[in-house]
Amino acid sequence: MATTTPPRGDRAAATREAILDTAERLFAEHGVHAVSNRQISEAAGQGNTAAVGYHFGTKHDLVRAIVRRHSADVDRLRTAMVEAALGSTDVRDWVACLVRPMTEHLDALGSPTWFARFAAQIMTDPAMREVLAEESLSAPSLRAALDGLEACLPALPPEVRAERGDMVRQLMMHVPAQRERALAEGRPTPRATWDDAATGLVDAVTGIWLAPDTPARR
Repeated sequence: MATTTPPRGDRAAATREAILDTAERLFAEHGVHAVSNRQISEAAGQGNTAAVGYHFGTKHDLVRAIVRRHSADVDRLRTAMVEAALGSTDVRDWVACLVRPMTEHLDALGSPTWFARFAAQIMTDPAMREVLAEESLSAPSLRAALDGLEACLPALPPEVRAERGDMVRQLMMHVPAQRERALAEGRPTPRATWDDAATGLVDAVTGIWLAPDTPARR
């Protein structure tokens, strides 16, 4: 019986997906600069070690492609949550709009996932961080969620608000990454599900924003 060769376009699409899957995993586990395009091509089962460059161009382009295939779903989830939160003056509602789209997306992907760890790795690199900002952090739904949060935050000195913003970003980036790593390694997690983990993270972030501002000792 004769075998049918997949059309060239289908083969190219399958190759691109294999490269994206492999690159996301390797970047998540080892960091962007510790992994070469050649290593990605080989791990993706490509005989041509230049396959990454052929299909994606530079490493920045590859990182951008990985972000793009997740950001659309996260944005869709956030858009629905923002629409439901419109008019709310509860800080927790707007914090949930920032936290839950990512955790729901990770939950929907099944296990194991690598995107939370990938994003955390990207955020540690100043050059790559710009790619993540351009592709996902500039989404209109995110701007709307941040505006909603800003409108109901208590009055805080600018330096305190900046400090707490840094704390919040660290939590939102690294708590999902830590949970993702634990799940991938089969280790126990403090919360049983991604939904429960999101609840704990929303609690913590809300607490940071609403905590009293204790004057520094002179």
